[in-house]
Amino acid sequence: MSRSLAAAFAERAAAQPSAPALIWDGHAVSYAELHAMACRARDRVEAAAPRADRPVGLRVRKSPETVALVLGCLMAGRGFLLPSHELPELPLKELYGQAGCVVVLGLADDPLVDVVVDVGPGPQAAVGAPETRPPAEVAEDATGFMLTTSGSTGLPKIVPISSGALTRFTAWAADAFGIARGTVVLNYAPLNFDLCLLDVWTTLAYGGTVVLVDPDRGASAQYLHGLVTEHRVTFVQGVPLLFQLLARAAADSGPLTTPEHLVFAGESMPAKILADLPEVFPSARWYNNYGCTETNNSFLHEVDLGRPVTAPLPIGRPLPGVRWLLVGEDGRALTGRGQGELLVSTPFQTAGYVNVPGGEKFGPHPDGEPGVVYYRSGDVAVRHEDGSLSVLGRTDFMVKVRGTQVSTQHVESILLEHPAVVEAAVVALPDPEAGHRLHARMRLTAPGAAGVLALRQYCAERAVRAAVPSVFETVSEPLPRTSTGKVDRNRIKADLLAR
Repeated sequence: MSRSLAAAFAERAAAQPSAPALIWDGHAVSYAELHAMACRARDRVEAAAPRADRPVGLRVRKSPETVALVLGCLMAGRGFLLPSHELPELPLKELYGQAGCVVVLGLADDPLVDVVVDVGPGPQAAVGAPETRPPAEVAEDATGFMLTTSGSTGLPKIVPISSGALTRFTAWAADAFGIARGTVVLNYAPLNFDLCLLDVWTTLAYGGTVVLVDPDRGASAQYLHGLVTEHRVTFVQGVPLLFQLLARAAADSGPLTTPEHLVFAGESMPAKILADLPEVFPSARWYNNYGCTETNNSFLHEVDLGRPVTAPLPIGRPLPGVRWLLVGEDGRALTGRGQGELLVSTPFQTAGYVNVPGGEKFGPHPDGEPGVVYYRSGDVAVRHEDGSLSVLGRTDFMVKVRGTQVSTQHVESILLEHPAVVEAAVVALPDPEAGHRLHARMRLTAPGAAGVLALRQYCAERAVRAAVPSVFETVSEPLPRTSTGKVDRNRIKADLLAR
């Protein structure tokens, strides 16, 4: 048995009951208060799902009550599926079924929620009161979190994370960034993102304070700037959009002097944003983080601020215990300088997907270390002379839109299912804020056979928000094609960029 996240949190609550655990909407929730809420959630979870070997589903939005419900599941020793609340109802139902969830729990009435869990406010535990019932003991290979991939290529894949993997990750993260009591972490990502394993769960396991960003206000630069300044945030991790928004607000409201660590994640940081950061964060160290839901963090690069900073930033060197390979087109591992698909194996990775076979993504490699299971990242990376790595791009049609991986081919397939669409091509165009924006060009059965709003709604019901194109363009002429008869997406993209 390993010291679980739930046990670590309970120990912190006993040792520092009055310390702030969460900040939400300007109010602090102490460790004692959050622990009391989690204990109530544990009772509700055990009553709703008596069998500890069967997972539960969660249907929640970010809030202190949601954090308490997740902790309650962990304290009860129940695995749980935590998907994005933005997923449409039909794929959510399918995911809960594939995960084997015996019940879906939520904090409010919802068509998908079987049991509404009330965790607060109610009477709080007395400050410093001992825990009467310790968290359930769990085996290292027992599943706790079940996260999902973005679903950009169809139904999201379910990624189970074992208790041992989570414990190893939180220990690494706390040590790498000095997360402890007094550390104040800004949580920008939704709770279903793997970034929260650091932002939220490492912080609570090691006694820090999590400042939760309200998703409904996450696009407000001044709101984000105010959170960092008012609560003296010391650690900021996020996608480029977060840093762009903070830089925009700092131009009017002044620099952010309290952050000590900045971690860039989700997608490559644009040079324009990097150029603004020295004046915005005069006291911070910068890190470029590379990882994915399946492996969690794999590589880390600390930016040398004493030298000119250029983009793209290297992903750096592997974390302790991480093994990796670059594989060429012939399927063999590369040696020395060169580029190829990146394969990684981490102490934090999943054993495989719950709902789809993982044979193409997980497995040994003939040129790798015996007994090591590698994950095929789908990223093309280049090894530099100094041994560090940089990611060049995806091996297929995957692109990042606001930190979410999206397959343009999948969006095309959705549009082509619409009865009024004859041809469709979706291309990704550069966007300074979102990373990419999707442009859909379609030929319809007849002019006006489907309106833009109807097509947008059609996509929104079948795909995550990031996969809904920004522009729906209809044309009367057939789409250009290559010599092999395929739609010539490169020609379409060049035409759009030329405009």
